Amino acid sequence: MEYAIVTVPAAPVRRKARHNKEMVNQLLFGEAVKILKIKDDTWVKVQSLHDGYEGWMTRSLLEETDQTTAETLPDYVTAGMMNRISAGSQALHIPAGASLPFFDEGKTRISRKEYTVEGPVINRKEHAPGAVLVEKLVNPWLNAPYLWGGRTPLGVDCSGFVQVIFKLMGLDLPRDAWQQAQAGEPVKKLSEAQTGDLVFFDDKEEIVHVGILLNTETVIHASGKVRIDPIDKKGITHSETGKRIYRLRAIRRYW
Repeated sequence: MEYAIVTVPAAPVRRKARHNKEMVNQLLFGEAVKILKIKDDTWVKVQSLHDGYEGWMTRSLLEETDQTTAETLPDYVTAGMMNRISAGSQALHIPAGASLPFFDEGKTRISRKEYTVEGPVINRKEHAPGAVLVEKLVNPWLNAPYLWGGRTPLGVDCSGFVQVIFKLMGLDLPRDAWQQAQAGEPVKKLSEAQTGDLVFFDDKEEIVHVGILLNTETVIHASGKVRIDPIDKKGITHSETGKRIYRLRAIRRYW
C-alpha cells in the first residue's frame, strides 16, 4: 500500500500509533494520503496530499489506490453540513467539504465502489471566492463545538474550520494556524481588510489562533464553539463576557 483514500465520514489522525494518543487532525471522506510507514497490521503513518500534514491512522479507514488517482484533487466536494451517500444497501453521512473523486451525474467512485450522492455539491473550479460566498458557507457552522484536530460540524478547531471553508471555495490551505499565516499576502491594517481575510492571534511568542473576518468589526472563529465576536486592532473581545480573549498578530489575504 503506497497511496490510499479515506472511505469513512471523518478519519482521526493521531500523533502516535495508538488509539489513546492525541488526535492532531481529521481527514474527510475522499481525501487521499501517501503511506509513509506501516506498523503491524493496524497502523499506517500517512501524509495527506492536499496539505502535506502527517500522522498515524488505522488501515481500516482507508482504501488502497494508485498514485495518479491519489494525486488528482477532486473538483467536487459536498456542500451540505451532513450529506448522505450510499453504495447499494450501505449508507454513510459525510460532512461538508468531503471530496468526491470522479464525481459525475450524482455518482462518486473510490476504487471499484460507486456511491450515489444526495444533497448539494460544489464544483471548486466554478465558485470564485468572495464576500457573499464566505458568509453563505460560514453561517451554518455557528455553534459547532470546538474539538482539537477536528474538521467537521460535529467538532472543529480554529484552523480546521478555516481550512474546510477555504477548501469549499477552491483554495487549499495548510492545516495549522501558524502555517496558514505564512501563506497569502499581508494586509497592513484592520481598516484595510475585507470579508474573507484571515486574522491571526498570538500568545506573545507564536501564533495560536485564526479566524475569518466577516467585516472590519466582526470575526467568526472556533473558540469553545464556532462563534461571532467583535474585533478591533488589538484583538478579539468575547461578545458575552466582554473580556479580551485573543491578541491580533497579523491579517492575510488569499485572493
